[in-house]
Amino acid sequence: MKWKEQLLQLTPYQPGKSIDEVKKQYGLDKIVKLASNENPFGCSDKVAEALNQSPLTFPLYPDGYATDLRAAVAEHLKVNEDQLIFGNGSDEIIQMISRSLLGKGTNTIMAERTFPQYKHNAIVEGADIKEIPLINGEHDLDRMLEAMDEYTSVVWICNPNNPTGHYIPEHRLLPFLEKVPKDVLVVLDEAYCEYVDAPDYCDTIPLLKIFPNLIILRTFSKIYGLASLRIGYGISCSDTIRALEPVREPFNVNRTAQAAAIAAINDQSYVEYCMQRNREGLELFYQFCFENKLEYYPSQGNFLLIDFNTDGNEVFQFLLEKGYIVRSGKALGFPTSVRVTVGSKEQNEGVMKVMGEYLTFKATCLEGVKAQ
Repeated sequence: MKWKEQLLQLTPYQPGKSIDEVKKQYGLDKIVKLASNENPFGCSDKVAEALNQSPLTFPLYPDGYATDLRAAVAEHLKVNEDQLIFGNGSDEIIQMISRSLLGKGTNTIMAERTFPQYKHNAIVEGADIKEIPLINGEHDLDRMLEAMDEYTSVVWICNPNNPTGHYIPEHRLLPFLEKVPKDVLVVLDEAYCEYVDAPDYCDTIPLLKIFPNLIILRTFSKIYGLASLRIGYGISCSDTIRALEPVREPFNVNRTAQAAAIAAINDQSYVEYCMQRNREGLELFYQFCFENKLEYYPSQGNFLLIDFNTDGNEVFQFLLEKGYIVRSGKALGFPTSVRVTVGSKEQNEGVMKVMGEYLTFKATCLEGVKAQ
């Protein structure tokens, strides 16, 4: 087989252990999954109502243009319908962008520790990759600008950044956008934007009238609680969307996902409720870290990266065997940390209790070593 050479060295995405798998392996009755930044409160009740009223049309293809969903999202964002493109999760739109703009002889710029699918897709397309180290968990926009050259096609900005939770304030973002060459596409991945409460977080939709080389990515997988239905979207100028459409697979967003997303985006009171509960959960984690002298990155997402100053895999394993699935920071570029999704009040208190048990266990082990 004449495989692309770069694929032979590329590791496929490795999903975490499933709840059923962990239950069986460790003989546990209850598992709390706080690893994938899913909404612990699920989706709006209006989603279930909409799906119950939706006719079963399994033999028919879905609306390939997502007509009704397109209208609902356009109304919510106050943009034109031809400024939107929908994907099987925002992951697919990342793939569309990479397939359209990246290849041999081009390069792409991203943070060194950010959402890994940017790099993954660039490797598949054979593009050169320029990774710019974060500064205290934040994008180094100045160095990203310096790294651009005539071969740069795409720059990726995850805002807030996954896994650190840091965001780029408006006063830093605008000068950056003004300096990016007009033939370089800036991808603002705002998967977690609905969780942000920072007053200087930039409302980026109006910027589309100023910067035609900007595309904004959003998703229904996070605060809207529709991760299993895989639906995301991009917002840009109509010319950019028109250029991307030929690489979009036909009928790529299923009928159920479209109906659910319409109901979800029309229930903004539920979005506000989830945002407030998330903020309360973050404050609990901040207090836990303060009491236990643990460093962390203040987050504008629904997750927190906590530095335990030890092997992140060890912390992950300890929590796993107690019934809590988190994400080891080793795979994220933070080897002494774990990333924990903010859950419900009960889930947060439960995982912090087990984290406290780990810290006690670790302290006891260190005392034993010193005594020898």
